[in-house]
Amino acid sequence: MRVGSTFNVAFRALRRNKMRSVLTALGIIIGVGAVIAMVGIGNGAKAQVEAQIASLGQNVILIFSGSTTSSGIRTGWGGAGTLKIEDAEAIRREVPGVIGVSEEVNQNWFTRIFGESADYFDLRQWPLADGAPFTPQDVRSANKVCVVGRTTATQIYGNDTVVGQILRIKNVPFTITGVLTPKGLSPQGVDQDDVVVMPYTSAMKRVIGGTTLRNINVQVGDARQIEAAQQQIISLLRQRHNIRPGRDDDFTVRNQQEIAEAATATSRVMTLLLGAIAGVSLVVGGIGIMNIMLVSVTERTREIGVRMAVGAHGNDILTQFLIEAVTLSSVGGILGIIVGFGASQFLAWNFQWPTLISITSIAIAFLFSAAVGIFFGFYPARQAARLDPIEALRYE
Repeated sequence: MRVGSTFNVAFRALRRNKMRSVLTALGIIIGVGAVIAMVGIGNGAKAQVEAQIASLGQNVILIFSGSTTSSGIRTGWGGAGTLKIEDAEAIRREVPGVIGVSEEVNQNWFTRIFGESADYFDLRQWPLADGAPFTPQDVRSANKVCVVGRTTATQIYGNDTVVGQILRIKNVPFTITGVLTPKGLSPQGVDQDDVVVMPYTSAMKRVIGGTTLRNINVQVGDARQIEAAQQQIISLLRQRHNIRPGRDDDFTVRNQQEIAEAATATSRVMTLLLGAIAGVSLVVGGIGIMNIMLVSVTERTREIGVRMAVGAHGNDILTQFLIEAVTLSSVGGILGIIVGFGASQFLAWNFQWPTLISITSIAIAFLFSAAVGIFFGFYPARQAARLDPIEALRYE
């Protein structure tokens, strides 16, 4: 009965000062809403990057040709042309667990041109929306065939049928055999659908020239074998390139997980930063609760004295004011969740920002708001519980 009576008194006090209660909870509402919205934006950006990394394929190891230095300027991966077709064939032949290898050459023309093997589409998990991919026979014979991305097809042919059309690349006529399904932007912000993919042999002989590869894409059948396959590839290429112990590699090997971790590192930092900044407003809201509760203790000193005079204990007074503080912060937390969800949806709808609100972030924000109520409400509640009944009754 005493507990129930304490709850009733606390709720009655909050209802008696509705406007003050709303304004006190407003700081928590804004804080929780800001935390949920900011963390949602950060998680959305991270999820978008992860999805783009996943578009590379599954269990993929990327081998990049080395870089060169000229006049003090160091080129990026692929500048040195240290990878050869024979390296890819050796990986396909000698590394256990490898189920797909795609030799790659590319060139920036008005659109990006990629020379690949027939394994490329399975390796990248990139099905065709129309037509068919080129075949291993097309690769061996360096046939003049190609597959185009959706952006390329739309820009050149509009809404016309693309399969079977002739696409001239450096005055060489290539027959389009298929159109790729759209993939959107890459982690670097490049339109992956603005692309022409042809047999790498055709690219070397008819378009790009040269005998070296920019990189080699390797797919491993079992994710548990990626680390072992990566080390075996490094050992094999060092042996083939006659690199002595202690000397640097003339190539770079990265697996998909490493690329994903590097790409999402910035998103994680941004999410933590946004959450921390928004968390400051929660602390400010908690300070507001403490200030109002201290004012409430002062205003209700005689009420506290009367309650103690009729038998209430210090713990009852402490519990009453803690209930008031926690109620304000909890109700503010619930309303803040609604505000934060609405704000994230507004940003996603109007500014096309990716947002992802997780149950975990909602739970953490709500529990933190309740903890703020307990933490900042305890001091005023203790001050009220320590009042001397006689002095409280005399207070004017």
